[in-house]
Amino acid sequence: MNKIITISREFGSGGRELGRRLAEELSIAYYDQEIVTELIERTGFAKEYVKQAEERIPLPLLPITTAHTFGIGSNIAIEQQLSIYNHESDIIKEMAEKSDCVIVGRCADYVLRDMDPFRIFVYADIDSKMKRCRERGDDAKDMSEKELKQKISSVDKKRSRYYQFYTDNNWGDRINYDLCINTSSKDIKVLAKKLADFIS
Repeated sequence: MNKIITISREFGSGGRELGRRLAEELSIAYYDQEIVTELIERTGFAKEYVKQAEERIPLPLLPITTAHTFGIGSNIAIEQQLSIYNHESDIIKEMAEKSDCVIVGRCADYVLRDMDPFRIFVYADIDSKMKRCRERGDDAKDMSEKELKQKISSVDKKRSRYYQFYTDNNWGDRINYDLCINTSSKDIKVLAKKLADFIS
């Protein structure tokens, strides 16, 4: 069976960079935005629509199992969002079956649970996350400290709700992962090398 590593991460924790560098260290495939690109090609959905669907859940208060039980989901927008998740899940499984790989986000740890992936959760303190966001650029450079804190909190809440909706598990709960990594004040490049040695 292929070596599969999934990365779940808090916003600004450096999880995406850690995943990419880890894949380079291990000389294996890395999948993140590649999943979105493949999804767009298969479905014809616009990139912005897919991005929004990945950040939003159809029914904020009900997990997917409950929604199906009560027959909720006839609304076209809801069906499209569920369709995106299902297509992404299929793509993730196909990628994992092809070769050893690192996959970032998108509930991959849950989607691939039958393939026994090595599941990593990456987190950091708020100061480190803010620093990384400002160094990375985007719109963080122009935000006040309060605005940036609110954005980080908002993104993490959306990721938590999304994960809980589709998996019925708690995002960030150590019981759902094989390794939790605190990247606060850590050099991601050095961390990736040490992690590669640990996993090898």
